[in-house]
Amino acid sequence: MEVILLQDINKLGQKDDIVVVKNGYANNFLIPKGYAVAATVSAKKMHSENLKQRAHKEEKIKANAQETATRMEGVSLVLGAKTSSSGKIFGSVNTIQIAEALKEKGFDIDRRNITLPEDQIKEVGKYKAVVRLHREVRVDIDFEIVAE
Repeated sequence: MEVILLQDINKLGQKDDIVVVKNGYANNFLIPKGYAVAATVSAKKMHSENLKQRAHKEEKIKANAQETATRMEGVSLVLGAKTSSSGKIFGSVNTIQIAEALKEKGFDIDRRNITLPEDQIKEVGKYKAVVRLHREVRVDIDFEIVAE
């Protein structure tokens, strides 16, 4: 079933994307929660008209995201974590800690827009995170985990 997304949904698509999902997922979750609407012919026409009207605003948002991306290019973070003598971290490093470190550097990024290379980082070392600023603008951020 084709649906038009009304907001960003992780691992499915961005707002205003037309995606194909299973009928049960659309009818039982996306549509009742208000995350999507069915992509009927009339809904697609309205959707395309709305996209045309928003194109100018979207260009400004993309330009701002591109500017932020160029400022973030050289940023590298150093995060401290409590570790054992073998270099294993007690707990793990997650996107919240990276978002806080970016905020200290002057970038207000939502933690949901940060993707880590592995599910959990549990050792001291250097890693890369991907920050999604816009649907077409992504930045790789280098960060290092050091023992406190």
